[in-house]
Amino acid sequence: MMQDRKALQAGTSHFLGQNFARASGIKFQTATETEEFAWTTSWGASTRLIGGVIMIHGDDDGIILPPKVASAHVVLMPIVRNSRDRSKVMEFVESLATELKEKYFHHRRLVVEIDTRDIGGARGWDWIKKGIPLRVEIGPRDVADNAVFFGRRDRAHTEKASLKRDKFVAEITNILDDVQNNLYERALSFRTNHTVTIDDPKQFYGFFTPLNEDKPEIHGGFALSRWCGSDTCEAKIKEDLGVTIRCIPLDSENDNGTCICCGKPSASRVVFAKAY
Repeated sequence: MMQDRKALQAGTSHFLGQNFARASGIKFQTATETEEFAWTTSWGASTRLIGGVIMIHGDDDGIILPPKVASAHVVLMPIVRNSRDRSKVMEFVESLATELKEKYFHHRRLVVEIDTRDIGGARGWDWIKKGIPLRVEIGPRDVADNAVFFGRRDRAHTEKASLKRDKFVAEITNILDDVQNNLYERALSFRTNHTVTIDDPKQFYGFFTPLNEDKPEIHGGFALSRWCGSDTCEAKIKEDLGVTIRCIPLDSENDNGTCICCGKPSASRVVFAKAY
């Protein structure tokens, strides 16, 4: 579920029958030594997964990348206001980067960026927009205190904390895990809060109908409703509301009732939602 409560198909699996095998001449020999066209399936994940990450976790400040898939885990930003501080700050930053790069986060070495651009506050905002999990500022005072001043992308940009260098190095993978888990729980909670069980057709239609038809507000979500299995009912709901069946939950239990569309008997629920 994306933040506008629409569904995004993340990966695809299709039963292709023998159509592609006939077109490509893919055959196999059977146990009776006859030739048949292969029965094929298609499985795939595409760049829409990147769009899904952006649309699920992003905010008004830019994208937010979960640490497990982020292109880099942390950026070190030296704060140097005069030339006499430069060498000691950079020595601290570079040695910290070397130390961090020796650590592993879920079987991948930490990827560390060092940003020395002199562009003021725009530097920090640039990394916020890029969604890097951790932003670390290091100035002369931090060097003197043997500490770092850092912010997390899963929290407000004004929320920062100071931590002793050794503790930061020791705890960074735990901090990244906390960011990862926080993003997951936030997305899961959003989906749970906007997933409803609906048995009444009027309520079903109301759930997927915006209050403002001219400028539709964010509405709807996932509706767990019964379906009789008829293509006709599926087509009618799509025509009336632009809503389709997204999946049949594998863990759905037999739940005898009536189809949300035609009122005929139905033994289980499916997930209805609007999609792109």
